[in-house]
Amino acid sequence: MTHPSSRPDVLIVGAGVVGAACAYACTAAGLRVAVVERGAVGGGTTSAGEGNILVSDKEPGPELDLALLSSRLWREISDDLDGSTVEYEAKGGVVVAGSRETADGLLRLTAGQRARGVDAVDIGPGELSELEPQVTRQAVGGAFYPQDAQVQPMLATAHLLRRARQRGAVVHTGTGVVGFVRDRRGAVTGVRTDSAEVPVVSARWVINAAGTWAGRLSRLAGAPVPVLPRKGYVLVTEPLPRVVRHKVYTAEYLANVASSDAGLETSVVVEGTRAGTVLIGASRERVGFDRGVSLPVLRTLAAQAIGLFPFLADVLLLRSYLGFRPYCPDHLPVIGADPRAPGLLHACGHEGAGVGLAAATGHLLAQHLTGERPDLDLTPFRPDRFEEATA
Repeated sequence: MTHPSSRPDVLIVGAGVVGAACAYACTAAGLRVAVVERGAVGGGTTSAGEGNILVSDKEPGPELDLALLSSRLWREISDDLDGSTVEYEAKGGVVVAGSRETADGLLRLTAGQRARGVDAVDIGPGELSELEPQVTRQAVGGAFYPQDAQVQPMLATAHLLRRARQRGAVVHTGTGVVGFVRDRRGAVTGVRTDSAEVPVVSARWVINAAGTWAGRLSRLAGAPVPVLPRKGYVLVTEPLPRVVRHKVYTAEYLANVASSDAGLETSVVVEGTRAGTVLIGASRERVGFDRGVSLPVLRTLAAQAIGLFPFLADVLLLRSYLGFRPYCPDHLPVIGADPRAPGLLHACGHEGAGVGLAAATGHLLAQHLTGERPDLDLTPFRPDRFEEATA
């Protein structure tokens, strides 16, 4: 066990699901870990997420490779933590095509995904109805993804950190970072905080896992990455029998995920939970940290959900909630060591895929920090790539 007063090898800034996964992986690799979090564990983006672990919504490329690795690692983590404690469910995903044109585009996508190792099954209207008996009969087909899964994000975060603490990690909540500590060579060697109890935390490496605040933290370190908040809502229905069996969304959702438009975009995503409630999303817009609630957006999401599952017209909504996804302009997360600030690493910018990609993110950084060759090439996710694009 690591004594709280000993200098950690790794200091992780942020105790959301990505920071927790980094703590879990780094302690598993034998590294001494400390975590600082300005609020509560999982109190930011993680608390407003649905817990998706998806491969279905990613086009062939580096993010899909990351998702496939993370999908496998989440299964291993679930076994380690006891899947029931984090509500891990390998429920599978269904993508619905509402037109022939959309269906043709989905066929091209699934072909490319299969070439990268995704289990993607093209389905017609009859097979779609077998998978989801309540889905609209207007659909012309779709795709089934057995690898898609889900966890309860707050439980997953708490249990990842619990396991890390069992291995010696120290977690400081209510502790905001106000500056970085550097040695005479300019390398990052720790942080200064706003806490009287732990005003300075030193470490060999510092990981920026601050979610939507990662951009601000990176600028504080003099190594900016363009992470911005992207607002989204989720509707929650009354508890129901098991009427939605998978994560179900329309093919239009894929385009919205990949869009860089700052304006409002909505596309329907519907899934059930173990508690019986049905979660409905998704909207995306860049409005800073404005927490104002828009009734027109909520009405649009509800109408789109009814279009996909007509039975929802007679179901009561219990509540809605909103959150902010950590958005990057090129839709790839920022993972790895920052050459502009030796000693600083980033684990941020995952947008709406933070839960799903967290396991691989922590795993790859732990491999890097222990001198092991990472399972994936981190070059596409490097922190300084944005400076090259604007040079």
